[in-house]
Amino acid sequence: MADHSHGQGRVRRIFWPIGGRDRELRQQPLFDVIAWFVVFLLYAPVAVLVIYSFNDNRSVVVWTEFSLRWYQAALENEGIRKAAFLSLQVAVTSTIIATTIATMAALATTRGGPFKGRSASIALINQPLMIPEIVTAIATLSLFSILRKLTGINGLGWLILAHTVFCIPFAYMPIRARLSDMSEILELAASDLYATPMRVFRHVTLPLLAPGILAGAMLAFVVSLDDVIITLLIAGPGETTLPIYILGQIRRGVTPEVNAVSTILIGVTILLVGALFALQKRK
Repeated sequence: MADHSHGQGRVRRIFWPIGGRDRELRQQPLFDVIAWFVVFLLYAPVAVLVIYSFNDNRSVVVWTEFSLRWYQAALENEGIRKAAFLSLQVAVTSTIIATTIATMAALATTRGGPFKGRSASIALINQPLMIPEIVTAIATLSLFSILRKLTGINGLGWLILAHTVFCIPFAYMPIRARLSDMSEILELAASDLYATPMRVFRHVTLPLLAPGILAGAMLAFVVSLDDVIITLLIAGPGETTLPIYILGQIRRGVTPEVNAVSTILIGVTILLVGALFALQKRK
């Protein structure tokens, strides 16, 4: 393999030795074919879902004509509206709490200076990303069942708490990445000009960190909004979120109405993820 630098920017090019001569990886036989095949497998199901959400026919496999009737039916469906409102309530609340905790954790592990157990703390925060979600869901259900029995408290708060916990690592990653890229020169300059630590944070650190915080919040919101497994086990009676509602409808048979709701969710997710990447590219 070889690594070449051009000008002031560093450009890495990967080469693969074949027949004694270095060739760029993208020039390998069938590379483009395999790449496009993988892209097809990833996005063909999504494309089919979106296309048939505009189908006038009730069947999801027989196309008749273009229509928006299923979007209208979805918007007029009381069950979908209630589930969507509950999903937004849980996602917004858990995102705010998770992003606040993740920001404090990122500041402590990045700007708190070296301390014993720093690497272990970072690994502990990111550990939920490595654990299968079904394991996390079962563990959370077991813990919450004990706490509900001991406290006698029930309600939506348990679901919000569960979403908050598993959203923290997703919010933490972009925030800590932003802090790691930020130079401490401006913060040190503000301290030298007798600014208090709180004023340094409010007027220097926070404005520079804002894109990372927004990116972490968007990622946490998308993860919370789309969650099924943990919500399915933790949610109590009457706490049906939109993904759970869609899952229940699919068990009765896929209809274009479900396709329409799923397409709306895809659109929201694409907008948020696109904004996430745009914020991460800001320097």
